[in-house]
Amino acid sequence: MTNSKFTGVLELIDELNDDSSIPKNVRSKLSEISESIKGGEDDSIKVHKSLNVLEEITEDSNLQAYTRTQIWNIVSLLESLDQ
Repeated sequence: MTNSKFTGVLELIDELNDDSSIPKNVRSKLSEISESIKGGEDDSIKVHKSLNVLEEITEDSNLQAYTRTQIWNIVSLLESLDQ
């Protein structure tokens, strides 16, 4: 079971996954992050893996500015959990 401190992150990822305007490859990577967070690894590893994938996503030229902002919000939440 996932740690409750990741609940907000998972909710934001689910919102983005439900948005049909987001490219399929980005939604796929977001699903990958969600599964990683739900996995049994150490919280620090979950955060760092997720941040690496999110960095890749933000470099996607097909990403809308609004979506990129939402992803940066997820990045901010994850960085606050890593302290």
